[in-house]
Amino acid sequence: MTGAWLRGEGRIPAREKRPLEGCERVTVIGARLHNLHDVTVDFPLGRLTCVTGVSGSGKSTLVRDVLFRALKARIARRELPPVLKDLKGWEMIDHAKEVDESPIGRTPRSVPATYVGVMNAVRDIFAQTPEARARGYSPSRFSFNVASGQCPECEGHGHHRVRMPLLPVVFVPCEACGGKRYNPDTLGITFKGKTVSDVLEMSVDEAADFFGVFSRVVRPLKFLSEIGLGYMRLGQPSTELSGGEAQRTKLASELALSGAGRSFYVLDEPTTGLHMADVAKLLSVLQRLVDRGDTVVVIEHDLDMIATADCVIDLGPEGGDGGGRVIAWGRPEDVAKGGDSHTAPFLREHLDRHR
Repeated sequence: MTGAWLRGEGRIPAREKRPLEGCERVTVIGARLHNLHDVTVDFPLGRLTCVTGVSGSGKSTLVRDVLFRALKARIARRELPPVLKDLKGWEMIDHAKEVDESPIGRTPRSVPATYVGVMNAVRDIFAQTPEARARGYSPSRFSFNVASGQCPECEGHGHHRVRMPLLPVVFVPCEACGGKRYNPDTLGITFKGKTVSDVLEMSVDEAADFFGVFSRVVRPLKFLSEIGLGYMRLGQPSTELSGGEAQRTKLASELALSGAGRSFYVLDEPTTGLHMADVAKLLSVLQRLVDRGDTVVVIEHDLDMIATADCVIDLGPEGGDGGGRVIAWGRPEDVAKGGDSHTAPFLREHLDRHR
């Protein structure tokens, strides 16, 4: 896979850019924080926007500390923070969300199946089996967080935490349940020959095939698979997920939400640590969010991401006191034409190479 991309055989799928003319916009007016010099700038709604610039040029300050904070305040009907003079056009947005690389949970109890909403449907399916109905088991019985269903020895963790002086914490599989998390009575219920613990051991792709006719299960799993996480186990502890995996799991969860649109997403360098092929998958997901009416603003240095954006906002020209100004705004092809932007020559070369 790496060789193919280095040879130029791997490509980001080309797609027609959305027009910037006539679209609704959120306007930050008079942003003054850290090195921002009274910045006023438009963020087009229903578009994928990349905020670029050299390190220290004020990208995170503008997007996360000014724009995002101001949006959250206005949506909650609170006063604007004192880091800008005004914010226009926020009435067109219902939700403002930052999708970062923080874990989807703080303990091994947090698993992808729970985060994307699959476990509720899985528990319902097991509760509807003839054996479960005969025993009077409710869906909660198939949760490893509930005393009636979990292994009493490990309390649903599937392991015991062992602390030793001067050594890292060690997790030892529970001898009572063998790491299955559930008690024997709960594991006595099967669906198509599989226990609920077996389901948690399935990969996303395996589970999507196993529950083929159950749309409540398959739909979120399809999004995880399309974003490149088909290999991930449903019951994989959140503490084992990388930052990129956690971020993409959150994006899949957002895609699975029904009745979308009018949401404003902020991402800070989401391509960090991703393979070129994974960047292509991430881009396809971000584009799908925009296709349904949401707005995505990405702080980014990756040229594939920048070239695919509908709008580029370039800050600079330098870092620190020499930055904090908007020096280019528009389509990637327009920003690449030149000016004082350090981004322009690299973006121009990238666009020429991929024409």
